[in-house]
Amino acid sequence: MNLATATNESLAHTSNVLIYSSMAVYTLAFFAHIAEWVLGSRSKVGRTAAALSGAGAAGAGGAVSAAAPARAQAGGTAVLERPEVVTRSVAGTRDVPDGPGAAGGTFKGDLWGRIAVSLTVVAFAVEACGVVTRALSVRRAPWGNMYEFSITFSTVAVGSYLVLLLLKKNVRWIGLPLVTTVLLDLGIATTTLYTDSDQLVPALHSYWLWIHVSTAIICGAVFYLGAVGTVLYLFRDSYENKLADGGTPGRFATSVMERLPSAASLDRFSYRINAAVFPLWTFTIIAGAIWAGEAWGRYWGWDPKEVWSFITWVAYAAYLHARATAGWKGRKAAYLALAAFGCWLFNYYGVNIFVTGLHSYAGV
Repeated sequence: MNLATATNESLAHTSNVLIYSSMAVYTLAFFAHIAEWVLGSRSKVGRTAAALSGAGAAGAGGAVSAAAPARAQAGGTAVLERPEVVTRSVAGTRDVPDGPGAAGGTFKGDLWGRIAVSLTVVAFAVEACGVVTRALSVRRAPWGNMYEFSITFSTVAVGSYLVLLLLKKNVRWIGLPLVTTVLLDLGIATTTLYTDSDQLVPALHSYWLWIHVSTAIICGAVFYLGAVGTVLYLFRDSYENKLADGGTPGRFATSVMERLPSAASLDRFSYRINAAVFPLWTFTIIAGAIWAGEAWGRYWGWDPKEVWSFITWVAYAAYLHARATAGWKGRKAAYLALAAFGCWLFNYYGVNIFVTGLHSYAGV
C-alpha cells in the first residue's frame, strides 16, 4: 500500500467519523428542540392572563384579538371578559397574526430553542467537515454517488436554514422537522447507501460535475424547506378552519399550532422559497444537458433521470403558473407543490434505485 492510498483511506475513515459525530450532535439538537416545544407551551391560564393584560395578544398565534378586553364590575370585583377569538379577518388583509414560534413566548422555551440552534450549528460544522474530508479522500467533488449526495444534501439543507436565521427570518419553527429529517437522511445514508471512496467513470471527470450536481443539491435542499412550510401550512390551515367553524381543537394541536406562523404566512413562505429556487433548477437542467453533450455526444436522450428532472420542472412550473395567473392559493396550490416535491424525491431515490439508465453510475 503506497502513501497516497493510505492517506486516502485515512481521510475516508475520518470523514465517516465526522458524519457519525454530526449525527450524535444532531440527536442532541433534536431533543433540545423537543424541550423547546414542550417547555415553550403556555398553560391555558397563562395564555389567558397574558391575553387579558394585553401582552399576549400576538403571542397566542392569532387566537386572540389585539384589542384589550373590556373590564366590568361585578359586586366590587373586577371581572375580565373572555378575549375575542379571531381566526379570519376582513377580505384583503392578512388572515391572522403569526404565532411567536416554538418558544411560545416563555423564557424556558426560548432558552432551549437557542441551545437547539447552537447544537445545530455545531452539527452542521462537523458534517460539513465530513463532506470536505470525503472530497479530499476521493480528490473530486463529494457527490459521485447516493451516499455522498445524501450527506451533502443534508448539509446544504441545514446551511440554508441557518442562513435564513442569520437574515433574521422567523423560521425557527423549521428546526424540529429539519433536524428530524436530517437524522433520517444520514441514517439511511450510513446504513443503506454507503459506498466506499472511489473514482467516477472517465466520461464524468468534468468541471460540470461541480456545476450541475452542486446546483441540483442546492435546489433539492431549498425545495425541501418549501415542502416543510407547505406541510405545516396544511395543518395550520385545518386548525384555523376548525376554529372558524366553531370547533375546539385538541390540546396538543392547540399547543403546537398556535405557535406556528399563520396559514397565510406559511403559504407565502412556501411560494417565495419555491419561486426563488425555480430559476436555479432550470439552470440545473440546462447544465446537465450541456454536460451530457460533452460526455455522451447528445444533449437530450430521454434517459430516466433526464425525464424525471423535466417532469419535476413541469410540476413546479405548473405550481408557480397557477399561483401567478390562475390565482391558486391555499390548499390546491399546496397539494400541487407537494406533488412537485414528490417528483423531485422520486427523481433522486426512485430513479437511482429502481430504474436503470446512463445515470446509474451514481450507485447505491
